[in-house]
Amino acid sequence: MYNLSYIQKQLSNRKAGILGSSDSMKSAVVLPLVYVDQEISILFEVRSKTLTKQPGEICFPGGKIDSTDVNPEAAAVRELHEEIGILTSKVEIVSPLDILVTPFRGIIYPFVGTIENFEDIKINRNEVDHVFTVPLSFFRHYQPQQHTMRMKFEPVEGFPLEKIANKRAYKNRYSDFSESFYYYEDYVIWGLTARILTHFLEIMKH
Repeated sequence: MYNLSYIQKQLSNRKAGILGSSDSMKSAVVLPLVYVDQEISILFEVRSKTLTKQPGEICFPGGKIDSTDVNPEAAAVRELHEEIGILTSKVEIVSPLDILVTPFRGIIYPFVGTIENFEDIKINRNEVDHVFTVPLSFFRHYQPQQHTMRMKFEPVEGFPLEKIANKRAYKNRYSDFSESFYYYEDYVIWGLTARILTHFLEIMKH
């Protein structure tokens, strides 16, 4: 028999986590700040065109958190090193950004970091086609274009829709959300990379 004392004891000093995180893929990325021509810039990667997932798309350095990684920050720095060859000792994490929970890519832990000796970059061509930088000042008054993406609720075979009281409302249910598009020279920055970038820029404005 449960009682209030037992419940309070079980919940004592408990820290909130992310519900469902144990079953989700977890990744970590670095939004890297570098000096180019004595100006702070953001470094972006263009994914290798031979990759099976998102070939040729723009992203930040990062990837899946391994069981051997001490924490998400260590995973982000390790992935950066593996992708663009910068020694981990030349990467300084400045701050974590907000954790991003996504429907398709699991949970992403973003960090802002700085890179020393940017000229020492050695690209891993298996993962990265090339990198480019954008001056931070470019984004100061830049307004990204907004476009709507739609996700539709579509039960698969065997889903007990008839058991739901308000089943008619779910038959054609969908959810719209806005995607930001940044255009710089011939590059198009959108998706989760744009979402993390927007979050960082909003912090800078305040």
